[in-house]
Amino acid sequence: MQISHEAIYRSLFIQSRGVLKKELTAHLRTRRQIRHAKGAQTPTGQGQILDMVSIRERPAEAEDRAVPGHWEGDLLIGAGDTRIATLVERHSRFTMLVKLTKRDSATAVTALARKIGKLPEELRRSLTWDQGKEMARHRSFTVATNVQVYFCDPRSPWQRGTNENTNGLLRQYLPRTTNLSRLSQAQLDAIALRLNQRPRKTLDFETPADRLDKVLQ
Repeated sequence: MQISHEAIYRSLFIQSRGVLKKELTAHLRTRRQIRHAKGAQTPTGQGQILDMVSIRERPAEAEDRAVPGHWEGDLLIGAGDTRIATLVERHSRFTMLVKLTKRDSATAVTALARKIGKLPEELRRSLTWDQGKEMARHRSFTVATNVQVYFCDPRSPWQRGTNENTNGLLRQYLPRTTNLSRLSQAQLDAIALRLNQRPRKTLDFETPADRLDKVLQ
C-alpha cells in the first residue's frame, strides 16, 4: 500500500483544526503552522512580459534530464523583502546562488548573466523561470549568454520542481527572517557549496558536485 505526503499533511492538519501543535511543527522542514491549500492564489508580483517563450517549447532533453546544462531559476525572499536568485541545474541538482543589490529587472538579469556566463558552454543550454517581473529583460539575458529563457505557466511552481525543492533545502541555511542583503557573494557561494556537497537520494546518494564533475570530465 502507498499513501501520498499530501494525505498525511491533510490528516495532521484536520486533527489539529488547521494549526499544527509545536511538537508536530518541530519535525517539519518549513516549520509552517498553517496549511495553505495547494493551488491557492497568492500575490506573486507578476506582470506582462514581452516575447515570452512557453515552457512547452523547451527541448525534450531538458524534460528528461538526460543532457546537462538546463537550469531552473527563482528568487528566494528574506526579511524586509530582500532577495537573492537561485539557479539549479536539472541533471545534477547543482545549485548556484546570486546576490542581487537591487530589485529591478536590469540588475537581476545582469547578475544572472554574469553567473551563467562563467559556465562552460556545455552547461549553458536553457533557463526556466516563472513569470516574475525580474525576468522582464530576458532578451538581454539571452543575448549576453546565448541561453534561451522558457517561462512557466502562471501559478505553476511544479513546472520548476527542482528549483522549488532546492529552495526548500536552502531555508535550512537561510530562514525567512534572514536579511539577505547583508550576505556577500562569498557567503552565498559557501552556502551553495554546502548544499552541493550534500548527498541526495534522487542521485543515488551522490552529491550534486560529484554528479556535475562527471559531466565535465
